[in-house]
Amino acid sequence: MDFSLTDEERAIRDTARQFITREVMPLEQEALLRERRHEPGLDRSELRELQQKAKKFGFWGLSTPEEYGGMDLPAVLQSLIWTEVGRTFVQFKFGGEADNILYYANEQQKQEFLIPTIEGDRISCFAITEPGAGSDAANIKLSARQDGDDWILNGEKTFITNGNDADFVIVVAVTDKEKGVRGGGTTAFLVDREMGWRSEFIQTMGEGGPASLIFDDVRVPARNILGEIGQGFELGMKWIGKGRYLIPSNALGIAERSLGMAIEYANTRETFGRKIGENQAIQWMIADSEVELEAARWLILRAAWTVDQGEDPRHASSMAKLYGAQMVNNVVDRVMQIHGGMGYTRELPIERWYRQVRLMRIYEGTDEMQRLIISRDLLRGYTKIGGHLA
Repeated sequence: MDFSLTDEERAIRDTARQFITREVMPLEQEALLRERRHEPGLDRSELRELQQKAKKFGFWGLSTPEEYGGMDLPAVLQSLIWTEVGRTFVQFKFGGEADNILYYANEQQKQEFLIPTIEGDRISCFAITEPGAGSDAANIKLSARQDGDDWILNGEKTFITNGNDADFVIVVAVTDKEKGVRGGGTTAFLVDREMGWRSEFIQTMGEGGPASLIFDDVRVPARNILGEIGQGFELGMKWIGKGRYLIPSNALGIAERSLGMAIEYANTRETFGRKIGENQAIQWMIADSEVELEAARWLILRAAWTVDQGEDPRHASSMAKLYGAQMVNNVVDRVMQIHGGMGYTRELPIERWYRQVRLMRIYEGTDEMQRLIISRDLLRGYTKIGGHLA
């Protein structure tokens, strides 16, 4: 049993770390200042410029097939890279990516939507969540009524990531109410913003914010159906399930960076004539954080490894998502406690992380939904206790 990285994995991870350290981290103070003014840490042009710099380093389309100019990296390598991205709070991501379900597009749609998205010329968002359909994704109400060669969309989607900036949306709508959502009654549509849908910003406790998307008699041509009629919910589940291990991979980077800050502070901050790192209470917080961080690391890498083996990753990914999200919340909370009042200020990124990581226990499947998946797999015999060791 070999837990070491290969030379290739280590080299790619270290190159990603070098890029984040040299090109992205120097922007952190400016990003904090902008966010205090309620401005984005990076605007669209600055993000694009950074992504082009990363492309020169060889990082472009981590999961994108090589035929579209991507790296098509194994899941373990993608996990390692997303951990490096997590080390900075600047909202950066490598370019050259597109929603996985966009590859179900036909050739005309690929030219209009997929390729421009990969190239960074267009921004997409995916919309399935509604005011009454969050964890209960099957409770979709937004309707699509056929009118000649077009479909008329009416309804609302909410908490949509990138919804405020997107040029087009992949939206799942009910096309046959009698069949039901799980019975083939929904369809996915590619809808340009210029077709008439609008977005409304949702203020959250984090930086930036998702959007509500409003569809009021939005007319969409039948040629903009993604996949097949009736395939909407199936595509939605493929979108939700892809890369669930990447969220806690990102959390690892946050936990590592913030714990490093706590250790440095504990070794320099003095109270009552000695460094606070000499206090047992501080030592225990650091020790507990390291143990939880390492436990999460191997759950996450195991989930990614399962993907690379071609096995069903849902059980392992749910465990990684559940534990990883809880871990980073615990670690950041302790890091703030170690820093005391200074950690609560906006002079440091700790309070920002504190707000940011709380979302990880909610989006892309809440803690409760992960527990439901894990327990159901065991109770119904879909998997065995101990997984591959069983």
